[in-house]
Amino acid sequence: MHHSSARKNPGIHSAGSSRRRTSVTVGAASGVLLLAGAIMLQQSPAFAATPVNLGTAGSYSVLAATTVTNTGPTTLQGDLGLSPGTAITGFPPGTAAGTIHAADAVALQAQSDLTTAYNNAAGQALTASVSGDLVGQTLTEGVYKSTSSLALSGQLTLDGQGNPASVFVFQVASTLITASASSIIFTNGAQACNVFWQVGSSATLGTASSFKGTVLALTSITAQTNAVVEGRLLARNGQVSLDTNVVTAPACVTTPTTSAPPATATATPTATETVTETATATATPTATETVTETATATATATATPTATETVTETATATATPTATETVTETATATPTATETVTETATATATATSSDGAIPVQSAPLAGTGRNQGTNVDTAARVSNTEPMSRTAVLGTILVALGGAGILTLGIRFLTAIRRENQQD
Repeated sequence: MHHSSARKNPGIHSAGSSRRRTSVTVGAASGVLLLAGAIMLQQSPAFAATPVNLGTAGSYSVLAATTVTNTGPTTLQGDLGLSPGTAITGFPPGTAAGTIHAADAVALQAQSDLTTAYNNAAGQALTASVSGDLVGQTLTEGVYKSTSSLALSGQLTLDGQGNPASVFVFQVASTLITASASSIIFTNGAQACNVFWQVGSSATLGTASSFKGTVLALTSITAQTNAVVEGRLLARNGQVSLDTNVVTAPACVTTPTTSAPPATATATPTATETVTETATATATPTATETVTETATATATATATPTATETVTETATATATPTATETVTETATATPTATETVTETATATATATSSDGAIPVQSAPLAGTGRNQGTNVDTAARVSNTEPMSRTAVLGTILVALGGAGILTLGIRFLTAIRRENQQD
């Protein structure tokens, strides 16, 4: 009945088969899309900060628009520039290791590049929001935005997480003010050359504070007495005021790779210890154990006529190479034979009392002295191996039957699928 109805209505089977194939195709495509989306989400958990290109402004320790003023022996490691203003005061006593540019084409170009860098820092996508005081926080690389002013009253930690190229960008809508003796510290490879502070108004660095990174201020920057800066102070439209400050250039360095030299030291002591202990442990137990147990085994040698034939060849083959190749193995074999002979002596005494016959030096076991003890031990080990061999054979048969069953089920499953396809 099933075959005749299928012949009469072939469209039913073809439609059902088409629906099944369409469902499978749609399901597979959906799974691939979901998997791809999950991978993309894992690889891009948040927007990463990118380095801000300073252009020619990167060579300046201080760059201002209206004036630059200084009090005391301020030290600048880089250039000092001003544009479009012309008034630079306090140098000397302040010193600049680089070149001083006042209202020239070089300073004008540096101000143009500063504007580009400022806009780049302000336009980077947000990683996280910050507000108020940054004291006590530990931040990893990213873009941090404050919608108003931002302060630092103590210590801020920037964690590079083992990446010396990690970048930190701070977007401050209003003022940036650090308190006296406040500090910024780096851990795990973070560097001042990759830290940028985009300030929408003015920045003030407190007395004896330790500041790190490049300040890109829209208006002005004030560094109070003894403030130390590892970075740059760059003001677009206002002045820069200094007072006995030290401004050093933030050089980027690559973290050196560490190697592990202790590998050589490990090999030497291992070889020395092995040789010494092997030679000592072998000689002592062999002589003592053999002599003691031989006397006991001779008295009880009657009870094992069956084991004599089998053990003779096995014991001879085993004992000779063992003693020749490695002294250590001889020491191991001797205590094993001692324990086995003791058990054999007990069994023999029981058998003699049951039979009631006194053996008169019947055929001795193959081998004499130390070899005789070895033969008895080998016989015991052979007899203990027989039940294990039967178990192994039975396990092999069961595994073979199980494999045949699985193969049969697989063939039936494939045959059923093929028949269904032929019917479709």
